[in-house]
Amino acid sequence: MIVEDYIQAIENADPYKRYGKVSRVVGIMIESLGPEANIGEVCYIHSATKKRNPILAEVVGFNNENIILMPYSEVTEIGPGCLVESTGNPLTIKVGRGLIGTVVDSLGNPLDGSPLPKGLSSYLTEQAPPNPLERPPIHEANQVGVKVIDALLTMGKGQRVGLFAGSGVGKSTLLGMIARNSNADINVIALIGERGREVREFIEKDLGPEGLAKSIVVVATSDQPALMRIKGAYTATAISEYFRELGFQVNLLMDSVTRVAMAQREIGLAVGEPPTTKGYTPSVFSILPKLLERTGTNALGAITAFYTVLVDGDDMNEPIADAVRGILDGHFVMDRKLAERGQYPAINVLKSISRVMNQIASREHKQVASEIRSLMATYEENSELIHIGAYKKGSNQEIDRAITYYPKIQHFLKQDVQEDNTLEEAIDMMSQIINGGMS
Repeated sequence: MIVEDYIQAIENADPYKRYGKVSRVVGIMIESLGPEANIGEVCYIHSATKKRNPILAEVVGFNNENIILMPYSEVTEIGPGCLVESTGNPLTIKVGRGLIGTVVDSLGNPLDGSPLPKGLSSYLTEQAPPNPLERPPIHEANQVGVKVIDALLTMGKGQRVGLFAGSGVGKSTLLGMIARNSNADINVIALIGERGREVREFIEKDLGPEGLAKSIVVVATSDQPALMRIKGAYTATAISEYFRELGFQVNLLMDSVTRVAMAQREIGLAVGEPPTTKGYTPSVFSILPKLLERTGTNALGAITAFYTVLVDGDDMNEPIADAVRGILDGHFVMDRKLAERGQYPAINVLKSISRVMNQIASREHKQVASEIRSLMATYEENSELIHIGAYKKGSNQEIDRAITYYPKIQHFLKQDVQEDNTLEEAIDMMSQIINGGMS
């Protein structure tokens, strides 16, 4: 029977190699007459000089009989008539436990130029999200190691949240704290569209040797072509999925999903899509749910995902922020005003929400967290009167109570970069504030 299968495979095999040729290059788009290829397939473009390796490109569209390609690298030494060879396959990467502790590019190759470890498996970068009926409900809390999140915005294993922030409010530092302090088995960190200078700073300063030892970092810097930036997000998600299939609890930290959307906008405009809201093309809003829904729980493991979203001018209603907020299971708003007065992490608790906290937190935990939120809201509403001295003590019992507890709550919300607390410790510290045990 096995021999018959081999004979059948030989009979079905195509012994001919078919090539196309480059007919046009405009900006980041390469148009080629042939070969036969489908959307998403990887092709090799052979240089006219033959002095360099073929350029990898992906089929992203068609124009009459021509195929439209986007390169994974810079287009140099490509001219009219260069041969285009289809691999017949979409992009695959090599993944396995040997990658833990390494920094790779969007194609899964180590950034330091070292060879890939042995024993890795091939894995497609584009996968379908799990069947909704095969996703177990989230019922177990996930320790993040950041007090304000664990106590007031408790996350579950397999939850997906957005970190909404402008520039310079401590996103990278917070991601580093989560990677180091969380109780996940492995971290997959995607740095998409980052400045080249910041990559090493993040790895050495924010992540540190302790965090890197249980992490895989996928890097696609801002100078790389749009397709590489998008593939960085897909590659990081695929690596997370691979470890989820092995039964691991995985943290996926992506900075940032906004730059993924910007890269998709570049590609969409290049292939002729009409610009819609703020110049974003329709394909941007179709790939976001496909990418973000791939994380979460399945029958074997869970991917707890943190996606940073850059908000222009701290506008929470800009198109990408609005679309992402509607897809994810919660949003944490990082407030510039809090950062300016030295409160780090600068998470605005009153504007943030964890949509699964009610399902995973105990009754006592929810009661204390609700009381803390109520005190914070009361103080916030009357802060102007308090600061200018217009409020007289004794006028309102709730405001008096909020003023009394305010310094303790502020002290609790602050956390040093190197400070590490368990989930139980964070909840206990929060309870002590209400019970009068924390100064």
